[in-house]
Parts: sequence; structure tokens; C-alpha cells
Amino acid sequence: MAMAIDVHAHIWTDAYLDLLQGYGKTDTGTQRGLGAGTSDADIEARFALMDEAGIARQVLSVAPQSPHFTDRAHAVRAARTANDLYAEVVRRWPDRFRAFAALPFPHTDAALEELERALDDLGMVGACTTTSVLGRSVADPAFEPVFAELDRRGSVLYVHPAGTGAESPLIAGHRLTWTIGAPVEDTVAAMHFVLAGIPGRLPRMKIVISHLGGALPMVLNRADHQYLWEAPDTPEKPSAAARRMWYDTVGHGHVPALWAAVESLGADRLLLGTDFPYQAGGEFLAATAYVRHSGLPEEQVTAILDGNVAQVIPA
Repeated sequence: MAMAIDVHAHIWTDAYLDLLQGYGKTDTGTQRGLGAGTSDADIEARFALMDEAGIARQVLSVAPQSPHFTDRAHAVRAARTANDLYAEVVRRWPDRFRAFAALPFPHTDAALEELERALDDLGMVGACTTTSVLGRSVADPAFEPVFAELDRRGSVLYVHPAGTGAESPLIAGHRLTWTIGAPVEDTVAAMHFVLAGIPGRLPRMKIVISHLGGALPMVLNRADHQYLWEAPDTPEKPSAAARRMWYDTVGHGHVPALWAAVESLGADRLLLGTDFPYQAGGEFLAATAYVRHSGLPEEQVTAILDGNVAQVIPA
């Protein structure tokens, strides 16, 4: 069994979450006590699961507890804290972890400074952001200098739900923030990139969207039929732009969803993700097993679990 690379996994320490809470974050409880810390017990249990699932390495991201604050000083301190933590984790276990940098959005100048530090000094393999930033689109033109720098470097932008219910009270106000809100956020973020023409304009930046692109596989053909009258300034056909991006396989073991993503986006655009610690124990094992036992052709299974990632994440 080939050992796979997992591009969707998290680590949080209580100290980092306490810092965010002190700056006004109110949802840090959803990341605490799940086994995603750096204690010996947490790490040993994680490695045992990874070994059982056939996962060689995880690429860590701090989202949705990203250092996004209106106060610039808070955002910068939180981003530096997150990146120093992740750099230390990778230094301690270099065979098991890589990391995406956290950025102090919405402060673009500070984000560029931290991106340079994280990539050049700390050895990060890209950056992560949330699907929206304090209510602003992830594709907001104000963030484009950061995307241009990632493109210049041929680096990665990993996009994870913000956990805001897509700014909709019909989602967040009805206990659906993570059940359907997260994949809705993935879908909206992907389409915002498409409408802005970012995948075609910055082709060397490797955009990775979480959760099979949310509902994107289901609505992509609809988008191709609708965009000419609703968003006629879209630079290219939505399906063409969507196939320039990448998508992790977090699908909670649902084989039909995986097949839909393969058919709509292409097996060559899918990367293994587990969403650790939210898929733990048996669900963690299922995150790889459902791909292996999906009935997809063996060459597609191998590409998704072990091959495609080489085009995105440096070895």
C-alpha cells in the first residue's frame, strides 16, 4: 500500500486558541479537546492513526482559527504565533508534517511580509486562508498582491471554510454552520475565484479548495449555462476555470460525492484530505479507505492518494 499525503489536517494548541479568544474570537471551543494538540499523547495517537490509514505525511493548516482581525497588531501577532508554532511542529517531526502559512488578513501589506517570512525563513509550503475574510470575499481585489506573490513563487493557496455559515442567518442561525454551511462556503469561494478570473490570470498559484469543492461538482454545468447572462464579464467558462484549481477529498466517506467530483472536476485535480481531527478514529481510516474502495479505476485511485500531490506540494 502506497503511503499517501494528506493536505487537509489541523493542529491547535490551547495557548494559540486562548490568544485568539483574547482578541475576540468566540468559536474556539470547536477546536479544543479533540486530540489536535502537540502533547506527546496527542501526537502519538495521531501517528498511529496515520500509519494505520497509510498516510505518510500531513500538510497542516490553522484555519478556521485563522489570524484574521480588524486590528492589524492583533492579526500580525496571531499570524506570527501560528506560524512559529507550525514551524516548530514541522521541525520536530519533519518526516510527518509540512505546513501552510497563516496570514494576517485583511492587512495585505502585513500578509505579504508574513508570507515572505513563512516561506523563506520557516519553510512553509504555501499559505492558507478562509473562504471569506471578516465578511469579505476571498477573491477581494485587495488580496490580489498576495495571490500575485504566490503565483510568482509557484506556491499554494489552501482555502478552508471560515465557519460563518456563508454570512447567511438562514444557515448560521439554524445550527447548520458546519453541516451545510462549510460546503456552501467552499462553493461560493470557488465561484468567486472563477468570476474574478484568478485561476486563469495567476496560473502558477495552486488553489486548493476543501471538501471536494463543496457543491461545485453538482452545479458546475449549471454555471456554464447561466454565467453568460448573469455574469457575462467572467473571463472564461466556469468549468474551464474550475479545472485549473485543486480539491481535497474530504467527503465523509460518501462515494457518490467522490464520483461526482471525478466526473465534474477530474481525478487529476483531487488530493487526499482527512480533516483531522474532525474525522478521527474509524472516520479517519474511512477518509482514505473510501477512495481506495470507491470503484474508481486503480490509476485514478493511485493518482488521488499518492500522485497528484507531487504537482502541488514540494516533496
